[in-house]
Amino acid sequence: MRNFILLITLVLALPIIGFSQSKKAKSFSGMLEYKISVRDSSLKDLVPDNRMIVYSNDTIVRIENFTKSLGKQVAIKHMHMDKSYLLLETDFGKFAIQMDESEAQEKAQATDTAAVEADNYVFKKKCGKKRLLGRKMNRLVVSNPDFGEPIEFLYMKGYSTEMVNAYPEINGIPTKYSVITPDAIFDYELVKINEYTPKHDLFGIPSDFERVSFDDFMDKMIDSKAGNGGE
Repeated sequence: MRNFILLITLVLALPIIGFSQSKKAKSFSGMLEYKISVRDSSLKDLVPDNRMIVYSNDTIVRIENFTKSLGKQVAIKHMHMDKSYLLLETDFGKFAIQMDESEAQEKAQATDTAAVEADNYVFKKKCGKKRLLGRKMNRLVVSNPDFGEPIEFLYMKGYSTEMVNAYPEINGIPTKYSVITPDAIFDYELVKINEYTPKHDLFGIPSDFERVSFDDFMDKMIDSKAGNGGE
C-alpha cells in the first residue's frame, strides 16, 4: 500500500502540472529517457538505479516508470485537458485509473504545497554551456537546504517545459536535475533523446484495461487483499 501511495504521489508531482509557456518555446515531439539514481552513496546498494521514459506528440505525454517492487507503470496525460490516467497491471486485473475527477482538489492542495516548498529553491544561471548527448545544455546552480550544497542542473533551452515540468522555473526541458522525496534525493540524467513523431496508438488505453476512478481502484485492491486473507 505504501509503495502504491508513493507511486501516485510521484506521478502527480512529475511532468505537466501547468502549461503557461512562452509562444517562443517550441513543443518537443519524440522520446526522452532518464536514468534515476539515489544521490546518497550509502543508499546505493539498497536503492538500485531506475529509469524513466517520456514520450510526447505535442498534445499527449506518456511516462513510463520501472521499479522492482511495482514493475512497469505508465501514466498518460493530456497536456491541454485536465485528464490523466495511470495504467497498472496487478494480480487482480489491469486498470486505467482516471486521476482527474475526485482527485482535483487533492491535486490543487498538492500544488499549493509545492508552491510553498518552491520558496526553498534558489536558481542561479551559470556561465558557459555543457554538452550532453552531443547537444549544448544551459547550466543552473540550484540551492535548497535539503541538498546540503548547491547542485548543478542542465536543461535544453528553447523548448516548452510541458513535457518534463519537474521545475516550472526552468525555461526549457531539464536534462540533469535532482528531486527531493521523503526517502531520499534522486538524480535524473538524460541518457537518450530521439526527436520524431510517435505513433498515436502509443498514447491510447489498451482495450483489456478497465477504466476506473482512483476510489474504485482502492476498493478493488482492498477487496483483493481481503480475499487473499489480508496478505
